Amino acid sequence: MPQPIRLKDHEKDARLVRRRVVGGGVVVLLLTCVLIARMYYLQVIQYEHHTTLAENNRIHVQPIPPTRGLIFDRNGVIIADNRPSFSLTITRERAGDWRQVLDAIVEVLELTPDDRALFEKRMRQGRRPFEPVPVLFELSEEQIARIAVNQFRLPGVEVSAQLVRHYPQKERFAHSVGYVGRINEKELKDLDPTDYAGTHHIGKTGIERFYEDMLHGQVGYEEVETNARGRVLRVLKRTDPTPGMDLTLSLDVRLQEAAEQALAGRRGALVAIEPSTGDVLAMVSLPSFDPNPFVTGIGFKAYAELRDSIDRPLYNRVLRGLYPPGSTIKPMVAVAGLDAGVITPQTRVFDPGYYQLPGHSHKYRNWNRLGDGSVNMEFAIMRSNDTYFYDLARKMGVDRLHDYMTRFGLGQKVAQDMFEEAPGLMPSREWKRARYRQAWYPGETLILGIGQGYMQTTPLQLAQATALMATRGKWIRPHLLKAAEGQTPQQLMADGAMDGVMTPPDIVLRDDKFWDYGRLGMEAVMHGPRGTAAKVGATSVYRIAGKSGTAQVVAIKQGEKYDRSKVRERHRDHALFVAFAPAEAPKIAVAVMVENGESGSGVAAPVVKQVMDAWLLGPDGQLKPEYRPPVPVTEEASVQR
Repeated sequence: MPQPIRLKDHEKDARLVRRRVVGGGVVVLLLTCVLIARMYYLQVIQYEHHTTLAENNRIHVQPIPPTRGLIFDRNGVIIADNRPSFSLTITRERAGDWRQVLDAIVEVLELTPDDRALFEKRMRQGRRPFEPVPVLFELSEEQIARIAVNQFRLPGVEVSAQLVRHYPQKERFAHSVGYVGRINEKELKDLDPTDYAGTHHIGKTGIERFYEDMLHGQVGYEEVETNARGRVLRVLKRTDPTPGMDLTLSLDVRLQEAAEQALAGRRGALVAIEPSTGDVLAMVSLPSFDPNPFVTGIGFKAYAELRDSIDRPLYNRVLRGLYPPGSTIKPMVAVAGLDAGVITPQTRVFDPGYYQLPGHSHKYRNWNRLGDGSVNMEFAIMRSNDTYFYDLARKMGVDRLHDYMTRFGLGQKVAQDMFEEAPGLMPSREWKRARYRQAWYPGETLILGIGQGYMQTTPLQLAQATALMATRGKWIRPHLLKAAEGQTPQQLMADGAMDGVMTPPDIVLRDDKFWDYGRLGMEAVMHGPRGTAAKVGATSVYRIAGKSGTAQVVAIKQGEKYDRSKVRERHRDHALFVAFAPAEAPKIAVAVMVENGESGSGVAAPVVKQVMDAWLLGPDGQLKPEYRPPVPVTEEASVQR
């Protein structure tokens, strides 16, 4: 049966279309309202927030690292300066896969796998977000050109100009001035991120580390406009950094050179001090090393050679080298004995070539096996008679010896501004009980009196003890800083620019003449008829007060005589010598230690004499006018006036 044909209802279709149009219009209106509301919210309500975000994408605040302060010697000779250098930097956030970028750099510049490993190590070190990391320093013109040609392969890589620390004197001041190096992760956590923004280096050793706050300066900032790739388009605002303070040290380049020449390449240490001020005039530790490679990052192989060298060039013998002082402390022990009242200048001891404790068969040998007969204090110092000082040490006792030698600075840090200094060791009953859980034996007191046994001192401590003999007990801590921007250390401490270290009290004796007796013995060492260093003193145009010493490296058996032919070179005794001059009005005090030099008077004394000549004598070979002792006014001359 055929289906009926339905007629089209135009009215119904019209109503449906109207409903759909109205519904669509409502939806469009609602969406338009939402869009308008959203635009109002973003552009009106959150205007400041989004403006800031947009500005941050366009404007960046970049730190400007300050210029590190320069370091000069006492005469204005530059010791540490800053040189311009082109460096290759990578910003990790802009580099994408930075390992691939490093591979590309190595390929473009034709570098070695060791360089690649060093670059990755630097990239892994702690840093701040969006901070460029220097990976290669001192680029050549050819390297800069290669980077420019291959810039499309190196996202996030830039060539930037920087000032890099440089040490024109190289090895000469490596142990005193020290060096700067890259900031490591531990230092990054401890440093103020604001003060060190943009700074990649910090003082690692020596003066560079001790006076880091003064040398660093204050960071500056600049607001720059950048494009979408981060390239700087223009500078909007700039606050210049404050450069670090320039430091003038008490060191003298010419005297330092003379000291190195005097040591003639032998392993050892030398310190020269101006007794009246505490200025360190020379500070030599040999062998040394060139600090410049440490600034930009020394290679693994080069560092391994320094670290593993048998001569230990990285080791600061002046501040960290611990050696028995030997006979160099005998004048101080003699002064202590006088002040303690256990001896007088005329006290005599008979020396048969050895000393024995009452009731003991063990013989403590004098270096002169034949003995010197009956000796007094001046003769004992002049001849370095061990027997006399064995007896004096027994009379003093370990407690008084420890007390007096500590007052001379032995067994403690003595420097004002040398943080690497080791304290050494001045043993006592309490120390041995705590260290070995043993009692103190009388024989240990005897060898303590001649600077042997447990006692350990640094060359700097010996120089300070000698300076105390020169100044009659006036305590002034040795220091390297002479001035900073024209201000003395005392003024800087008064202004709060640097912290001071408490100075020990002066050594005050019962009778000031006791100093004279000790000093006369030291003069006899150089100028006496049987002085141990009389041959050296005979060539001097001025009076020297000195004392030789020998520090054993390996012990020898009781009754056995030292035979250098049977001892390996590095097991031979160390040679020591301390002195001040001119004896009447001391202007310089020197301590020297020559490793395995054996003879203090034969090897170390000529070194001291050569350094003193370089400081005290003029071109004519005579004392400089400022160092000549005052001429005593005679009664006749006084009457004529």
